[in-house]
Amino acid sequence: MKLSQYVCGAVRQFSMWFAKGTLGYPLLEGIDYTGEVLKEESSFAEQAFAIFMNNLEIDAEGNVLNYKYCENRAAQYIREYFDNNYKADPPFADWEVELHPVSKESYST
Repeated sequence: MKLSQYVCGAVRQFSMWFAKGTLGYPLLEGIDYTGEVLKEESSFAEQAFAIFMNNLEIDAEGNVLNYKYCENRAAQYIREYFDNNYKADPPFADWEVELHPVSKESYST
């Protein structure tokens, strides 16, 4: 089974906006999360991607149903990480921030 072109597109777009520093506009405006901090504290990026993916919903045809919501939840996490005065609403549920493993089979050649 492969991911649909729409899921691939959603991940690609999220990745591009993250890398360019334009994710979650205007929520992250003025927050430099792509500079040196990304090299030193990259775990926040891992968590933001996990939140994006854990929230992603698709229908039976593989259409992404909630891209903007997922992007916003990831942006809320980044904002909360860099701004002690900001609190995500609603607060993050345990399932949203769970980091899932890569299957052992995927490392086989």
